[in-house]
Amino acid sequence: MELRGTVTALVTPFRNGEVDTDSLGRLVEYQLSSGVSGLLACGCTGEPATMTEDEKKRVIDTVLEAAGGRVPVMAGTGTNCTASTVEYTRKVSRTPVDGVLVITPYYNKPTPEGQIAHYTAVADASEKPVTVYNVPGRTGTSMTIETLARLGEHPNIIGVKDAAGSVERVTALRGMSSMAYMSGDDHLALPQILMGASGVISVTSNAAPGMMSRMVELGLNGNVSQAREIHEKLYPLFGALFLETNPSPVKKALEMMGIIADGSPRLPLVPPGEKTVTVLERVIRKAGL
Repeated sequence: MELRGTVTALVTPFRNGEVDTDSLGRLVEYQLSSGVSGLLACGCTGEPATMTEDEKKRVIDTVLEAAGGRVPVMAGTGTNCTASTVEYTRKVSRTPVDGVLVITPYYNKPTPEGQIAHYTAVADASEKPVTVYNVPGRTGTSMTIETLARLGEHPNIIGVKDAAGSVERVTALRGMSSMAYMSGDDHLALPQILMGASGVISVTSNAAPGMMSRMVELGLNGNVSQAREIHEKLYPLFGALFLETNPSPVKKALEMMGIIADGSPRLPLVPPGEKTVTVLERVIRKAGL
């Protein structure tokens, strides 16, 4: 698969304690009708750490069926145990998904050599292309550019979703590797694209898929002033969606927009507080959503 454009890191709607496949199907259709380039099921925004393997399968199957081959579908398969990640990735990679996203092992905080050993084992086992996910805010460690470049030499590792909060890292990686760089920070997606990123794997595009897709495409095509106009319209939403731990705010926003029936996350996350909801109402209205 090609890593390019806007890939939505889908939320997982729950209702009465179960995966709400009806709401998930509506969310997928909303994404596709708005022009996104791809979908990610069971990334961090999808709360896979709170789901059983059967539930994750239901989510992936629902997204695949709803997408119907219209865009590529990725699935998050990473854990903080290499053996479990290898086993689960092998299993998921035998389904019709187009690729897998694998988070850096959290809690363990492996060294660069441990990271390389982990990803090499996973990439060797996967029947689909692997995208590395560097998100230090969740894992407690940040992968170096040198480590990413080394991983990019593996024939089954096609790119990185980088949520390290740095525009500079795009240029640094491009100087060392041809692997695709996908932004993992919505508020930095446009400047990173202008520096050579291929696109974004986005939280915001759950709620604003059309605007995100248009901004990214304009940026990729060098239409900077038009892309910046959209970025500026989206900027308040970028902030509001991260006032509390993702995905609590974006799930509430989707509920408020009528896309999903219930925006509640699973414990230990809780719905956003009253102040956050007030901000969400204001920015959603201002963005025309």
